[in-house]
Amino acid sequence: MSKISVIISHEYRTRVRAKWFIISTLLAPFGLALLIAVPVLAAILAGDGAEGKVAVVDRTGTLAAAVVQSDTATFELAGDRTEAQLAEAVKSEQIQAYVVIPSNVLDSGRITMYSRGGSGIAFEGSVQGSIEPLIVKARLQKVGTDTAVIGLVERGIDVVSLKVTEKGVEADSSQASAMVGYAAGFVIYMLIFLYGTMVMRGVVEEKANRIIEVIASSARPFEIMMGKVVGIGLVGLTQLVLWVALGSLVTMGVGALIAPSVSPETLNQVQQMQANNPSQGMGLGGALAASGIVLPNISVVSILMFIFNFFAGYFLYASLFAAVGSAVDQESDANSLTFPITLPVILTMLFIGNVIAAPNGTFAVVASMIPLFSPILMTVRVAATDVPAWQLLTSIALSIGGFFGAIWLASRIYRIGILSYGKKPTLKEIARWITLRV
Repeated sequence: MSKISVIISHEYRTRVRAKWFIISTLLAPFGLALLIAVPVLAAILAGDGAEGKVAVVDRTGTLAAAVVQSDTATFELAGDRTEAQLAEAVKSEQIQAYVVIPSNVLDSGRITMYSRGGSGIAFEGSVQGSIEPLIVKARLQKVGTDTAVIGLVERGIDVVSLKVTEKGVEADSSQASAMVGYAAGFVIYMLIFLYGTMVMRGVVEEKANRIIEVIASSARPFEIMMGKVVGIGLVGLTQLVLWVALGSLVTMGVGALIAPSVSPETLNQVQQMQANNPSQGMGLGGALAASGIVLPNISVVSILMFIFNFFAGYFLYASLFAAVGSAVDQESDANSLTFPITLPVILTMLFIGNVIAAPNGTFAVVASMIPLFSPILMTVRVAATDVPAWQLLTSIALSIGGFFGAIWLASRIYRIGILSYGKKPTLKEIARWITLRV
């Protein structure tokens, strides 16, 4: 253990002090801020290109007032202006466009909009979305449909999703939980590849520089591999903790910047939500709550399972990456050998959609128990639903067993691979290394 701890300390200190670690740790939260802020700012500024209102020319004599009332910020009555005058107003940019509603619109279902062009699909869709329901309503009235019936049809329904727990009835945050689960699973996916391949590159470099031969004279191959895997894993955990801390600060800052763009009515709704659920917070949580998304309460179990699954997935795949790195002399030679390792991770990301859609389904339950899939899929399930304790314990036990199995398999390859030079071994030769006694 003393030799393993020395290797762990060396791997950790070397990488934490590296420039790439410091730069990537600081830049990632700013990348998160851009991912959050850019879409919001784009949505806020989306209408800047559409200056002026849309004048409504109504030849039916019955629809113009209703159209303007539906969106007074967009539409205005044409009044006594002729189409020629409206066309000049469009050219001089006094208005954005004008719409002509023909007298036979109920039969033809066609209106004409005149603009300067280049208004965009969103603008045209907004105009159509405002006028179309009024025309449909007028058609129903024309055939004698009672206005009360029309009103009932237009009302529709709202689904308020609640969940029953031991603490009582609570708001069901399935949508937000699914988003959190997907994000957590994607983070583990990225970290497995990032730090797993880092282990592989480190082994390849040490082998190419013949440093591994010096290290192997003082420690067993198993000790070298364990020290390298654990040391780089601690680097990943350190960076993850720093990302969470810095990301929280950045997120609160972005939420504070978004808040001024929210209307007073929306702010009142947010304050009421926060009074009912103080955990929503005043930052980004409030902005999301304003859109109707109920933020989930992230439990301690979810956090602990995320940390465990990160280590379980990392140790399992990093051990296999280390074995591949020991079997080749150059990183370019490892591509064909890493495919069997990366394939399960890629399949896991393809399965996330099925797990989010039915987190308690048979496929989700079974797949989240398989050690190759469990680190990501169980993280998604824990965030998306209440996973029974026996499934969590079974997943943990199988993940630990899968890790020791991967360690045994990788160490059998590693002990021969680190001292093997020359041509790239085939999969058949690597399989023989596993059973070979030395």
